Amino acid sequence: MTPLTSAASVASVIIKTEAIAYMKTKLVLTALALFAATTFEAQAEDLVFKLKNNTNAVLTNFYTSPVGVNEWEGDVFGRQVLNPGEDMEITIADGREVCKYDMRFEFEEGSGLDTTEDMQDLCELGEYTIHE
Repeated sequence: MTPLTSAASVASVIIKTEAIAYMKTKLVLTALALFAATTFEAQAEDLVFKLKNNTNAVLTNFYTSPVGVNEWEGDVFGRQVLNPGEDMEITIADGREVCKYDMRFEFEEGSGLDTTEDMQDLCELGEYTIHE
């Protein structure tokens, strides 16, 4: 091997090593940027407020839907209910970037209370109390 060939081989190894290091750095920075973006986005989309039942009836179902959507989303309570005088923290994490939601409240059968609907800006809402 001549000194020229040896120098070319060393230069080739150095260039390949630098290229690999550059690609690894770029990959790590891209992964960090994606993680930061999804973390910020997830926090921004969750709408949290306190729902108070100031009626004399059990609130059995609570539905929400963004304004303009013609169907109700699933029951926010799931298997839970909200008894008279109680409150519950509600989190709507539907991935949407909207604030105005229609809300539907259904009460226990035989309570004498009709189903109630309302529209609120949930981004601005810290607490919502339902009355008779």
